[in-house]
Amino acid sequence: MKHQEVLFKDMGTLRYKDAWDYQEQLLQENVAVKTALREAQDRGESFDAGRQTSNHLLFVEHPHVYTLGKSGHMEHVLLSEEHLAKRGIDFFRINRGGDITYHGPGQMVGYPIFDLERFYTDIGRYLRNIEEVVIRTLADYGLKGERSPGETGVWLDPFLKGRERKICAIGVRTSRWITMHGFALNVNTDLEYFNFIIPCGIQNKQVTSLQKELGTQLDMEAVKIRLRKNFEEVFEIRLRYRS
Repeated sequence: MKHQEVLFKDMGTLRYKDAWDYQEQLLQENVAVKTALREAQDRGESFDAGRQTSNHLLFVEHPHVYTLGKSGHMEHVLLSEEHLAKRGIDFFRINRGGDITYHGPGQMVGYPIFDLERFYTDIGRYLRNIEEVVIRTLADYGLKGERSPGETGVWLDPFLKGRERKICAIGVRTSRWITMHGFALNVNTDLEYFNFIIPCGIQNKQVTSLQKELGTQLDMEAVKIRLRKNFEEVFEIRLRYRS
């Protein structure tokens, strides 16, 4: 079977708002293509087989930022706006699902901009596949990542009371089956920043990182290579690099 092509871009380090704006641009471009094709079909015009949506995968690290999803609660942010500013931490209310989360240096953030109508129209399956990408990546480092029932993301020891540790948060948005936002895998992340929020609105559970679990700082480029490989395998895609 021929695998779909997905355009891959490593955006390096970029402020959250700039990456969010870029995601929105790609999403709206795809929505415009779908709208134009549908309107042409409604008018009985011939279908332009060469015109279709494009799939993208973005990798990025952000400077310190907290983001609050649509269903999030401000009381899960434990710092005032004044203290956020003093610490140089940005804050955004955003349009993904989920609650409060943190992004910062040493964390690998991935944003798939996928047209799910070219894959499968099943958000649950899409989320499980993102989890599977991360679970396989953790396995590459000898760690057993698992799902926690009712809690999207990837965990270590989710069934051991008092030992549950979240290593990857996931939150997405879709419009006309086009996805945006994605996952945040803690690699060499400074976990102190999670002390100032109630991560994902989940109390009394820990947050961890690859560095903490393995006791050594990891090569981010090597982590990216593994993530890309696992994305290609799980989603049955072929990544094409773009500048």
